[in-house]
Amino acid sequence: MPLMYYLGLSAFMFTIGILGVLLRRNPLVVFMALELMFNAANLAFVAFAAFHKVLDGEIFVFFVITTAAAEVAIGLALIIAIFRTKHSVDIDQMSELKG
Repeated sequence: MPLMYYLGLSAFMFTIGILGVLLRRNPLVVFMALELMFNAANLAFVAFAAFHKVLDGEIFVFFVITTAAAEVAIGLALIIAIFRTKHSVDIDQMSELKG
């Protein structure tokens, strides 16, 4: 398959992720959209690495997956803490938590 197919799919996935972040108000959906954006970037890394026959893209993907897993763990812990205090996970109400 040509490289452009993979890059087109990656761009489509990234666009859906951006729309999810911008249009949704539920933090869990926002986290899923962020993960979709990370996976789109990973697909592009792997596609370029396979096209150029090097392993740099696959190695970089492992670092991105590790970072994404840490981001999800911390983000979900914050959402649970906010839900316990506010009894809601609406993003608009989270701005009231400032100092």
